[in-house]
Amino acid sequence: MPNRRQFLTTTAMTTTGILWNSLESFATPIYPPATPGFSLIVLATNWGFDGNHDAFAAKVKAEGYDGVEIWIPGTDKERAEFSAAMQKNNLKFGFLCGGGSQDPVKHLAEFQDGFKAALSMKPIYINCHSGRDYFSFDVNKKFMEWSYEAAKGSGVPIYHETHRGRILYSAPLTKNYIDSISNLRLTLDISHWCAVHESLLSDQPENVALALSKTEHIHARIGHAEGPQVNDPRAPEWDYALKAHFAWWDKVVERKRAEGKPITFLTEFGPADYMPTLPYTRQPVADQWAINVYMKDVLRKRYGG
Repeated sequence: MPNRRQFLTTTAMTTTGILWNSLESFATPIYPPATPGFSLIVLATNWGFDGNHDAFAAKVKAEGYDGVEIWIPGTDKERAEFSAAMQKNNLKFGFLCGGGSQDPVKHLAEFQDGFKAALSMKPIYINCHSGRDYFSFDVNKKFMEWSYEAAKGSGVPIYHETHRGRILYSAPLTKNYIDSISNLRLTLDISHWCAVHESLLSDQPENVALALSKTEHIHARIGHAEGPQVNDPRAPEWDYALKAHFAWWDKVVERKRAEGKPITFLTEFGPADYMPTLPYTRQPVADQWAINVYMKDVLRKRYGG
């Protein structure tokens, strides 16, 4: 009798054609030539990667990514090693910066330390992952206002991410911040809002449209009404969620193509336990790296011109 691993392998092999057909349908160019200046930049995450910066950079380069997005390394030594790996492989990089403290004052200090270190390395952007959903509006607003003031004149774009547990954890609250901070620009990880609002957001099109108009960077993960990550976006049962996410992303890319400005994507399907696992074994039900590479290829075919 086959064991569980053998069963999963056999099942995956026999259903591969079915699994890939749904996502493959989005791998079709949909735009005429863009305004000069537009480019598509697709980045890889080291989330779930087991290896050093050199190994990660070499693998990213071999897969055909343009660069990476990682959390700002915590020490001068690690930052130097990261920079060397990026230069060696001719890769672009963006940084995540945030804080972890439950105390707003300490949290802000943590965020500021990481932000300053990131700014000094001249990334192609800084993605802010700061604040808490339970901090007050005014407290969280200080994080955003400080980030734009600190980056003034640096030439480094600053984005704040739509993410559960953070400042922009919901669509209506994000509208309030956009209304209050005129230069606020977003990293759109709309999969989180699907989970927070237990829907694909069809009941609040105005809030979503406003967020899309302020989006500069996209985390390309597919969420659904009960979670921020489907088990495998190639599976046909997620076709409805794929259609919703690509419709949102299409609007952002259409704007950037018309403006003649670059758009950055991060393929960000995560590892266990973000990736669903089998009970008792914690074996992931799909291959995180392979899914992210496949998403990269689909994005290139659809948006790369």
